[in-house]
Amino acid sequence: MYARLLWLSDVLDAAVSLVGRLAAWLALALIAVIMLDVITRRLFVLGSTRLQELEWHLHGTLLLLVIGFAYLRNAHVRIEIFREQMSPRGRAIVEMIGCLLLIAPFCWLMVNSGYTYAYRAFVVGEGSPALTGLPHRFIIKGMIPLGFALVAMAALAVFARCFVFAFGPAALRQRAGAIVADVTLVESGATGPDAVDERREGPGT
Repeated sequence: MYARLLWLSDVLDAAVSLVGRLAAWLALALIAVIMLDVITRRLFVLGSTRLQELEWHLHGTLLLLVIGFAYLRNAHVRIEIFREQMSPRGRAIVEMIGCLLLIAPFCWLMVNSGYTYAYRAFVVGEGSPALTGLPHRFIIKGMIPLGFALVAMAALAVFARCFVFAFGPAALRQRAGAIVADVTLVESGATGPDAVDERREGPGT
């Protein structure tokens, strides 16, 4: 069972990471659009509503598609008060509780309501309220359920690894522990979930 959980975690990690890495290229498109908008407005006095709307469309899409990837790489902001004083096994359990009680319900709410939000925009053919704005508003609204579905997948991957780290056999804790609580298991002599090296990993590890 524990090996299957790690396999599931790896599959979800790969899918979310692929989307995150591809979405990261939108940053270049966003920079290009912003530069074009500034140049045309400042040098040629040619304001474009479509360019301005495209900026926040790209920004919103980029943000929503990389949140799950950031969580998998522990690159998000954490405000630690009590968790830092816990053992790695305690941190893993706290992470699992957070996934179940906080992330899962919020993702379900956002996916469910976000889908309705995007579907209504599609049905009515919603576009920009500005006459010269962008059409097809359902595309950017559809990023809401997609983005939080990716977060839910990332949370499930983290939950599976934390579960194996906290309760699984020693043979699998080494691999599961790499994502748990910013710690790396010591390869030699690590026989339990509390036998760790407290060295911090970078967000890309």
